Amino acid sequence: MDVAEKRYLELLSRLFPSAAKASAEIINLSAVLNLPKGTEFFASDIHGEYEAFSHILRNGSGSIRLKIDDAFGDSLSKEEKRSLATLIYYPREKMELVLSQVDCPEEWYAVTLPRLVAVCKRAARKYTRSKVRRALPKDFAYLIEELMTEDRHGVDKEAYYAAIVDAVIRTDRGGALIEALCLLIQQLVIDRLHIVGDIYDRGPYPHIIMDTLMDYHSLDIQWGNHDIVWMGASLGQRGCIAHVVRNCARYGNLSILEDAYGINILPLASFALEAYRDDPCVAFGLKGNPELGPQELEMNVKIQKAMAIIQFKVEGALIDENPDFDLEDRKLLDKIDYGRGTVAVDGVEYELTDKVFPTVDPTDPYRLTPEEEEVMQRLEQAFTGCEKLQRHMRFFLDAGSLYKVYNSNLLFHACVPLSADGSLRETDVFGEKYKGRALYDVMERYVRAGFDDPDQDMRKRGRDLMWYLWLGEGSPLFAKSKMATFELYLIADRAARKEVKNPFYTFLEDEAALAGIFEDFGLDPETSRIVCGHVPVKVKDGEDPVKCGGRVLTIDGGFSKAYQPTTGIAGYTLISNSYGFVLAAHEPLESTRAAVENELDIHSSRRVVERVERRTLVADTDNGAVLKGQIADLEQLLAAYRCGAIAEGGR
Repeated sequence: MDVAEKRYLELLSRLFPSAAKASAEIINLSAVLNLPKGTEFFASDIHGEYEAFSHILRNGSGSIRLKIDDAFGDSLSKEEKRSLATLIYYPREKMELVLSQVDCPEEWYAVTLPRLVAVCKRAARKYTRSKVRRALPKDFAYLIEELMTEDRHGVDKEAYYAAIVDAVIRTDRGGALIEALCLLIQQLVIDRLHIVGDIYDRGPYPHIIMDTLMDYHSLDIQWGNHDIVWMGASLGQRGCIAHVVRNCARYGNLSILEDAYGINILPLASFALEAYRDDPCVAFGLKGNPELGPQELEMNVKIQKAMAIIQFKVEGALIDENPDFDLEDRKLLDKIDYGRGTVAVDGVEYELTDKVFPTVDPTDPYRLTPEEEEVMQRLEQAFTGCEKLQRHMRFFLDAGSLYKVYNSNLLFHACVPLSADGSLRETDVFGEKYKGRALYDVMERYVRAGFDDPDQDMRKRGRDLMWYLWLGEGSPLFAKSKMATFELYLIADRAARKEVKNPFYTFLEDEAALAGIFEDFGLDPETSRIVCGHVPVKVKDGEDPVKCGGRVLTIDGGFSKAYQPTTGIAGYTLISNSYGFVLAAHEPLESTRAAVENELDIHSSRRVVERVERRTLVADTDNGAVLKGQIADLEQLLAAYRCGAIAEGGR
């Protein structure tokens, strides 16, 4: 035993100071290795749709209904099972409704509590008692543990358990205990949550989703392009701020800025309404149907145009400051013939759909007017000074990353950039070229530097790179040839608007190209898979989210209402349990109120993507590898105790 090894074992002996304690831990960890792996739950492209996402999270994409079936079989009717499921999803709301309708609340409690305990026991079967104990709510930990260990085949403690339930009801704690049990069941059916990007933009409630995730027991997030642009905006990056505000106006969601984050847009609104007072803003209609009144609609339209023009201007300055980004072709304000109302894009002249530009000086088109400069300064101060936004973005930083390797799954939002021949594509990052995993790693380092690096130049690089990640051709989060915002607004010809996807998407059925990606990330091409989102799967047109025999799973199914006409469904979720992989396709949720009052669940069709021959155990997972390492260390410590190399009890 060398000096370093002995020193390590001596440190380990402080935690396990005797052979008996080391042996007990070896036995415990060895037993854990033989439990079924916990259920992993994957979702992507939530885009602010809190109600739908929350419902799917609450029901575990149908997993809770399966637990109810397992627990009760045919002993409960379909109606009783549906009512019990709704209670588990929305305990507070459902209880309030039920208790207003029943004649004897005590009888309802007496029936409902044992049913919930039965479902809870079923959901906890694959976990150790210590893990379940850690999940128990503090106020009811003892009671729930006692109720869950009840043996209905024996009668010795029948009166004891009945007394527990009776006392809970008598002391008016029945409702609180029911809520605690329901939340515990929700937690137990999902062991690990993976969010594969894009919580923000389009939908109205990303902030509530963030609050929900911040309280979640076990999760990781892979940043999406719509997330990274909010991260940049929170740091005052002007290109990111311009997009965020413009996009909120485009979808009629300025309330996200005002009500959710307290960002004052009054100076912007005043400027937009004045600068574009007589402008119909014909090219800047809102996306979808936000159901705004006439005055609010007009304000959103004018703010959208005002911020679009500001965006084109500030992006022109960023392109000049960062020539390595190779975005010169995105500077189009200087390509406009303001007299003729045309613009030249890639050598082709197009007529503009909107020819009114009161704030653009044709001789110096990228200069902000004094009023525009004041608007941007105020927005910078508002974004960087918003405590709630900073807290949410810090959570992104702590819980998130650009990619994650987890249990042989490679998780990222959009793509690994490829060249036309299927090889890894190089991207220039501040003068150095990177590809594959190295590209992801260096870009993540710069993102984190944008938040915390003591060097101001590095912080600026990191912030500007967040903007590039949003729209750059070599960005693994964008995955297209160009961000055609200018063309989408101002050119009617679809040929000018075309955004060509990175070749990654043409190689999703190519085993050799995918093998190159897996190997670059240190994974076995035969046993690994990619889980990604970003590009909506057009289910209604027959597109299959399962690619290359299950090696790639693309799970953007359209949580965003704006994309549901394109996809034909209302989102995918992916479930990985000890039996394999199941892909769930969801239909729209009518409303939370309908779900509670009418016991309407989201209808989900479940498809088995992969069923394993042997049930996957903890020993087969990444956590299992960690536990095996701990067992090996403890066995070394045990051997050292037995041969006298290390004394027990710290002697």
